[in-house]
Amino acid sequence: MEQVNVHSQRETARPRTPWVVGVSGASGTPYAAAVLRGLLDAGESVDLVVSRASRLTLLDETGIAFRDAHWREDLAAWLARGADGKPGTFGVDEASLEGVRHWSAGDLGAGPSSGSYPVKGMLIVPASTACVAGVALGLSKDLLQRAASVTLKERRRLVVAVRETPLSGQTLKHLVTLDEAGAVVLPASPAFYAGATHIQDLVDFVAGRVLDAAGVPHSLYRRWEGELGGGSRPSG
Repeated sequence: MEQVNVHSQRETARPRTPWVVGVSGASGTPYAAAVLRGLLDAGESVDLVVSRASRLTLLDETGIAFRDAHWREDLAAWLARGADGKPGTFGVDEASLEGVRHWSAGDLGAGPSSGSYPVKGMLIVPASTACVAGVALGLSKDLLQRAASVTLKERRRLVVAVRETPLSGQTLKHLVTLDEAGAVVLPASPAFYAGATHIQDLVDFVAGRVLDAAGVPHSLYRRWEGELGGGSRPSG
């Protein structure tokens, strides 16, 4: 009797391997929007976790109420908004969010809560000091913190874009702990050598550095080329 190779008959389609993007309650929701747009523009898949605290910040900074039942509609409105608060700045609609999967922050049974769930890594943008402490201490009090802990234990890439000033000694210790655990600690600190002329340029610089740390290609900012005065020249 002819033997059947079961393994050869298994579906060989390439599995979806997203980046987990966690949005904490720190001020800086335009940073998160710019990173999400950059990932989607690069053809990356995204698993999105929006914390409860970040929904209050998002409402305060943009007027958008992020709802689990209407997350596509709310996310499209958020990503279409410019850093200056102007709606419709970017061409984003619900159809363009095909690569995004949303997980409720309270769903500790979600895919990213397990190390066997395939992801490329995690980006926390922005990261509050409370979020930093929770991840450094391994509290896993919600899905965002749990996903970050899983990312560290699986030795995957974790980028923590902390957004706070000034930083207390305790927070600095937590950041050192994350660095020692293998995370990339990336302060949301815009630079000016890229020739920023608009608030969106400053936001895109930070978002671009986050994507750089993740190894995702983008064209969000003008890179340093070793020539003084380059930032004062018009781009293009």
